[in-house]
Amino acid sequence: MKLWLVAVGHKMPAWITAGFTEYAKRMAREAHIELIEIKPEPRTTGKSVMQMMEAEAQRILAALPKDVLRIALDEHGAQSSTKQLAQQMQGWMGSGCDVAFIIGGADGLHESVKNSAQQLLALSIMTLPHGLVRVLLAEQLYRAHSLLHNHPYHRE
Repeated sequence: MKLWLVAVGHKMPAWITAGFTEYAKRMAREAHIELIEIKPEPRTTGKSVMQMMEAEAQRILAALPKDVLRIALDEHGAQSSTKQLAQQMQGWMGSGCDVAFIIGGADGLHESVKNSAQQLLALSIMTLPHGLVRVLLAEQLYRAHSLLHNHPYHRE
């Protein structure tokens, strides 16, 4: 199974890249995490926020790997515990499906991306910086995988 993080944004601060890379390299081969960065729409073109989100949505949808389960990250999505995420991961691994987690940019995700997703997931009801979401999500995926394999990283 491959876990994709499709994220709007590039040229992240070094600490974001280091944090994401750390958790991605810890993942076992059967649950490899790969990042696809989507170039954000320039904020200096005079386009409306909706037009910028729509342009980013087109790039996101074009970049998504075929035949993946799509999970859009959105503050209004369902919240899951780490145990629930681990249970979902076990199901994905059992079915052999790849999963793409979609992270929006500064303005979030366009409705077309949310509507194309099979699931909306919230990491928090708080609004989080989109770069930080990469690190938090990678850590939670690593923690969920660790929980499934009784690794001591996850403690209750």
